[in-house]
Amino acid sequence: MHNKTAATFLALAGALTLGGCVTATSTDEPDRRPVGADRICNAAAVQSHVGHSATQDMGAAILAQSGAAQLRWGAPGTAWTMDYRQDRVNVRYDNAMKITEVTCG
Repeated sequence: MHNKTAATFLALAGALTLGGCVTATSTDEPDRRPVGADRICNAAAVQSHVGHSATQDMGAAILAQSGAAQLRWGAPGTAWTMDYRQDRVNVRYDNAMKITEVTCG
């Protein structure tokens, strides 16, 4: 009786191990890439905005024209994280609310 239990256990363990090798080929699964993963920022396309007022409308224009998926404002004297994101456009402005720099990352 002990041998039958051991044999059943080994058969189940083998089936579970092989089950992990199955690859799903369904095309009905949703796209799990992060939003904006296929968008790349182009800061050269928006350099003409340097010197303009830092407004919500200007930010929307920079975001659209740069091709980026995300906009990050940089207020005077604030620190930013150093993580690089190819889908993000960064806009720094001064105390007069004038755009001083537009970069990607």
